[in-house]
Amino acid sequence: MSAVAGEHGPIEQPRPAAAKSIAYMISSFALRLVQFVLVVTLSLVGIVTTVIWIGIPILLWTTSMVRGFGDLERRWVRRMLGTPLPPADRAPVEGGVLRRWRMRLVDSTTWRDLAYLLIAFPLSVVEFAVGIASIVLVPMAIWVAPWIGWVHGSLAIALLGPNRAERLRVKAQQLQASRARGVDAAEAERRRIERDLHDGAQQRLVAVALNLGRVKNKLDKEPDAVRALIEEAHTDAKLAVSELRDLARGIYPAVLGDRGLDAALSALAAKTPIPVEVAVDIEPRPPAAVETTAYFIAGETLTNVAKHSGATEAQVKVWRTDDKVIIEITDNGHGGAEVRPGGGLAGLADRAVTIDGVMTVVSPEGGPTVVRADLPCTW
Repeated sequence: MSAVAGEHGPIEQPRPAAAKSIAYMISSFALRLVQFVLVVTLSLVGIVTTVIWIGIPILLWTTSMVRGFGDLERRWVRRMLGTPLPPADRAPVEGGVLRRWRMRLVDSTTWRDLAYLLIAFPLSVVEFAVGIASIVLVPMAIWVAPWIGWVHGSLAIALLGPNRAERLRVKAQQLQASRARGVDAAEAERRRIERDLHDGAQQRLVAVALNLGRVKNKLDKEPDAVRALIEEAHTDAKLAVSELRDLARGIYPAVLGDRGLDAALSALAAKTPIPVEVAVDIEPRPPAAVETTAYFIAGETLTNVAKHSGATEAQVKVWRTDDKVIIEITDNGHGGAEVRPGGGLAGLADRAVTIDGVMTVVSPEGGPTVVRADLPCTW
């Protein structure tokens, strides 16, 4: 899966498979028991014996152990539940032993690791019981276990994932970089429009003006030649109008503003050389920026599908939740699509990010390919 969200962008917990959830719930109990006993026991012993200095090295070791257990849990949750947790982004430590310990204690990641370890053990007792019951009760295995796995993964994201300040910092960096790319893309689009006007409609209109000038000079002397020049000017004028209409449609299609996203996407689908099924349910109508972004994501994606995927059919689905519009384009092609810097998909992702949206691409070899964009209706 290729996701466009940056190094620590928006993290969402996928719903894991039932078998993996059950295996995780059963196998994690012993690990959590050992972690809980060691952390609680050594912390209490270290605090009690601090007055005779023995507790200092005990607490030093306990702090390092908590951080080590936190890293172990990140890898374990990532492997078993598919939770997209990045490694811990810890504050650097330097200096002597006591200075390094103090720096670890003021690092919020250490305390979040500890909070997770203390919460995870009682939670694992319940999960272990559910996991054992799920082996016998098939409906529980199918329906309940994946949701419990999802809840645990979401807890891990909240406590073991990047903290709020880090997420905001990274999001700001992403928006800055994306908007810089958006400015470059807008400049390139301006140059394209200028070039199209100069090489297309402008040349047609110049030809019309020249022909009309020749008509004026020959109006009384050569009526047959005048007729031919008028016909040529008429043809050039119609071509210029057509080119201007196509150019305007490329900037913002009139049907999108007049009739909304459903009609605009249906028009796109009708022009695509493979069958495209369109389903749109976005009442109430979203803001114009969201509609435009969704339209161009669908248009560029369908163009790529027709040119490169080898697909024989595609689907475009758009629906609305309370605060966002979700567009999903699926094709049955050979897969292998990737978000590459400077590529078309990266450009679409940048367009989504400009309104705080997120675009993901899932395209395993052999297909199918799913391009999805979550576009907020408020920002």
